[in-house]
Amino acid sequence: MERELWKEILQARTRIAPFAHMTPVMTSSSIDRSVGSWCFFKCENFQRTGSFKFRGAVNAIASLPAVARARGVVTHSSGNHGQALALAAREFRIPAFIVIPEDAPRVKLSAAREYGAEVVLCAPTQRAREETARRIAQETGAVFVDSHDDPTVIAGQGTAVLELLEEAGPLDVVLVPIGGGGLASGTVVAVANTSPGTRVIGCEPAGADDAYRSLEEGRRITDFTPRTVADGLRTTLGALNFRIIERFIDTIVRVSDEEIISAMRLIWERMKIVVEPSSAVALAPLLSGGLDMKGKRVGIILTGGNVDLARFFRFLLDGS
Repeated sequence: MERELWKEILQARTRIAPFAHMTPVMTSSSIDRSVGSWCFFKCENFQRTGSFKFRGAVNAIASLPAVARARGVVTHSSGNHGQALALAAREFRIPAFIVIPEDAPRVKLSAAREYGAEVVLCAPTQRAREETARRIAQETGAVFVDSHDDPTVIAGQGTAVLELLEEAGPLDVVLVPIGGGGLASGTVVAVANTSPGTRVIGCEPAGADDAYRSLEEGRRITDFTPRTVADGLRTTLGALNFRIIERFIDTIVRVSDEEIISAMRLIWERMKIVVEPSSAVALAPLLSGGLDMKGKRVGIILTGGNVDLARFFRFLLDGS
């Protein structure tokens, strides 16, 4: 499985090159001093659609046979994967049907529509998402593209860390947020094959810690209700993702919503860039002391910047 996925990651890099941005790697001397490490931020908030999800979405569509691709694609998503698939579908001039929970940030819902997708709202439960997407696939013939539990999606996401390692140079550790596990899966396989001495540590909200508990219990946890400000990480860990992460990841750390918001605010203030809470999850354990990486070279994947500003200004200003 690992060898095949690694080949797919290399192929994905070539496949997505005409469509995806090579996002910058940024540093902050202020943050370095705060955590005592050299931090290298892979800024996927500057990716097309504002998140790393575009990499996996465009690779998944590009990998489809032409006949299947022409029927269009369908998915369910809290937002970032949905709008990424919508734009990727527009690039290939095919239909896209995006099922989005009714409590998703308006900025993500609006973007999917603006990219030309047909947006279908559903109840904010995993069951409702899956059933609605399944119905649309049956009615339209569109191909279902999972947000994370799909080898072509995982391969596309794995290209981000390849760029990080090439630009930043040798790293002691890479910190990656975990939701459904697509980015984490692609990251651990890419790192294992290019920089085996680099540790990969998953970062997860305490209120949506199914990946952490899955590793602890040795089985995939699927029955849970996520409660976290990091809306992009509320997705259940995928089956394929669990198998890959279980084998390759070093460990998973959990952070509170308060720690996530503090990290998000620091990135906004010190780096002058907009990131969403799911991105800040990867910096939070360094700031809180949950991870001691003093003197280490640390890669941090900032996964996206699609923020509902009206909602998050309140969080960012609290305590100021």
